[in-house]
Amino acid sequence: MLLSLLYVLLSGIALPVGGIQMQYLWRNQLGDVYSLGLGSAACLGAAAATMSGACSLTVGSFICTLLCTIVCFFVTLKVNTQQLITFGILFGTFIGSLGTIVVTNAPTGDLLKQYYLWGAANFRLEGVTTGDIIFSLVLFAVGFAVALWQAKRLTRHFKEEVEIPNIEKAWLLLAIMCLVTSAVSICGPIGFISLGVPNLSRLICKKKDIRAHYWISSAMGVGLLLITYLVVEYVNFGIYLPISATMAIIALPLMAMIFVKTPEREM
Repeated sequence: MLLSLLYVLLSGIALPVGGIQMQYLWRNQLGDVYSLGLGSAACLGAAAATMSGACSLTVGSFICTLLCTIVCFFVTLKVNTQQLITFGILFGTFIGSLGTIVVTNAPTGDLLKQYYLWGAANFRLEGVTTGDIIFSLVLFAVGFAVALWQAKRLTRHFKEEVEIPNIEKAWLLLAIMCLVTSAVSICGPIGFISLGVPNLSRLICKKKDIRAHYWISSAMGVGLLLITYLVVEYVNFGIYLPISATMAIIALPLMAMIFVKTPEREM
C-alpha cells in the first residue's frame, strides 16, 4: 500500500514535469515525454525482458529507453525542432512495431498476461524487486535535480531570450528520460498526464516561469493519479481497471477544458 502510494506520488510528479520540460524545450504545446518514442521503447524493453527472462522488467525497460534516447540524442544534434517531432513520431512507430512482434511471439499465455497488465499501467508493483525500486528512485532524483537546475534556462529559452544549443537539448533529453523511466519502468506507460496536465497548468497559470508549472503540474498530476488509484482499488465494480484507461475516463472533463475557446494566448 505504502509503495503503491509512493509511486502514485513519483509518477504524478515525474511525468508532468517531464512533459512541461518538453513543451518548453520545443516551444510547442504538443511536447510530450512519449513523443520521441520513449514510451514505445519502454514497452519494447519490458516485453523483451518479460518474454526472455534475461533481466527484470524495470531494467529491460530502462535499457531500451536509454538506447532510444541515445538515438534521439544524436538526431537532436542534426535537425531542427519540427524535424525532431516528425522523426519522433516515425521512430516511435518503428519501435512500437518491434514491440508488437515480440509480444505476439510470447512463449506462454502467462507471460503475455504479465506484460499486458504492466502495459495497461498499475501500481500493484507485482514482480518489482527492492533493486528495481532503488534504481527508479535514483533515476527520479537525477531527472528532477536536472529539471530544477535547468529551470531558469528553459524559461528563458521558451521566452526566446536565449536559444539552447542542440547539444544541450540532447543532454536535457537524457535527463527527461530518467524522469520518464523512473515511473514507466515500474508502473507501465501512463497516458494523458504528461501532455494534458502541463497544458492545463499553462491554461490555469499564465506565468512563463517553468518552476511555477513544475509545482502546479505536479500537484494536479498527483491529485489525478490518487483519485484514479482510489477508484481502481475501491470502486472497481468487481472488475480489473487499468490505471491508464481509468484515468482517461476520469480526465475527460479536464481534457475538454483545453479545447474550450479561450482568448488567444502565446504558446
